[in-house]
Amino acid sequence: MSGTKSSAIAIIFFEILMALPFLISGQGINPVKVEINLRHPAQVIEGFGASDAWSCQYAGLWPEEKKKKMADLLFSRELDHQGKPIGIGLNFWRFSIGAGSIEQGEASDIKNEWRRQASFLKLNGKYDEYAMPGQLWFMSAAKARGVKNFLGFVNSPHVNFTLNGKSYSGDGKCNFDFSKTTAFCQDLISNIQIIKKHTGITLNYISPVNEPQWKWNEAKQEGSPYTNKEIAQLTRALSLSLKKADLNTKIQIAEAGQLDYLTNHKDSLKSRQVSYFFDQKSPGYLGDLYNVDQSISGHSYFTTSSEDRSVRIRNAVASEVEKIKGLRFWMSEYCILGDSLMKGEGRDTGISPALFIAKLIHHDLSYANATSWQWWLAISPNDYKDGLVYIDKNKKDGKVYESKMLWALGNYSRFIPAGSHRLPVKLENADQVYVSGFRSQGKIIIVVVNSRKEAALLEINGINKKQIKTYTTSTTLNLAPSTSNSNLIRVPPESITTLLTDEK
Repeated sequence: MSGTKSSAIAIIFFEILMALPFLISGQGINPVKVEINLRHPAQVIEGFGASDAWSCQYAGLWPEEKKKKMADLLFSRELDHQGKPIGIGLNFWRFSIGAGSIEQGEASDIKNEWRRQASFLKLNGKYDEYAMPGQLWFMSAAKARGVKNFLGFVNSPHVNFTLNGKSYSGDGKCNFDFSKTTAFCQDLISNIQIIKKHTGITLNYISPVNEPQWKWNEAKQEGSPYTNKEIAQLTRALSLSLKKADLNTKIQIAEAGQLDYLTNHKDSLKSRQVSYFFDQKSPGYLGDLYNVDQSISGHSYFTTSSEDRSVRIRNAVASEVEKIKGLRFWMSEYCILGDSLMKGEGRDTGISPALFIAKLIHHDLSYANATSWQWWLAISPNDYKDGLVYIDKNKKDGKVYESKMLWALGNYSRFIPAGSHRLPVKLENADQVYVSGFRSQGKIIIVVVNSRKEAALLEINGINKKQIKTYTTSTTLNLAPSTSNSNLIRVPPESITTLLTDEK
């Protein structure tokens, strides 16, 4: 009994300590005022995802219990006995179509074997349908847990189709041998067919180029540069091949290495991709190809600071995309590579990188009007801020580690279903607090990122306050559930909190 009393006293003491910041900082006097605009919804959200690159080809061969745990963390929409989400409910999965560097081994020149990628196509030109069992396992696990959207992406054409016989460019120029365009397109079709045969999944999308602006002239991983003209040439050929094969897979372009390549980067041969590919007057216009998806993708790398620059770049993306009727913007890859705010080196499973990521998601959705937001490595063995789930660098077995970045993404992915409309939000007294709103099937979803060192009070107008369900990620919590029926909602310091309530 004394132990129970001690626990109760400890909880009360903890709550008093958590309330102290209001008394010290005055947050209770000046709450963050939040106005949700229900009358003018913005973009429709398609979902949230991550890629299987590099690590899943090994993690998918780990003991059944451990790889199921990884899959649950990434894809599950179930709750445990305490009502806490088991996983973050991703609805989008990116499949890495390798270029043959695994089979080449050391001859690939890629020293880090964890950055070589497997492929169905062998160096001798034949196919081994069983060459990628780990990745196929994760695809099937994603499907079993409700994932609906699958994309195959190509970092480099298979070495059988490159100019130098390698999966990277030696001279910083396009490494694709265009005389082998037909064979390359057929290889992508074969990948789609093999995946369908072994998993029952037909890829919704195929992305034939990735970060074409970079030189890829160092043997650190697979990759190839392309100019816009070269991308258009390749895409037209792939479009025709898919049509002949009677496949409904859509082509998704152009995975820009940095967001301003979509708009006004100074590299004229690789920039202004929105207008180059989707303006009817452009020589590179692809929008009339029936199997080219009406979306354009870019990566948020190197555009997160300063705050003014970050917002300006994203506003420019939204403005440029808006000029093309029906075009959507995808933020299709990100991990923390590093800028003046946070370095990529050094694994950190704590709250600091999680807050960084949550704020970035807010900016990409709220300023760039992204309809889809996709992480880079779903599973990482690296000493780097690139993973949602971390594992030991072991091909057969090891430990599985959760990160706060996983759960911070979950504050969005787990609660904002495909088809949700983003709702514009107006804020007052909101320094270091970021709020985004969404509507889905009579529900209002609000995600609050509190970067402050102290708790914040939210005064939210425009929603039903009778009962609000909250899920909080913080230093000590991972999507921890709670409820509130107060006019003022308290969010802990350094936290990401999702609020759910009925619209009426």
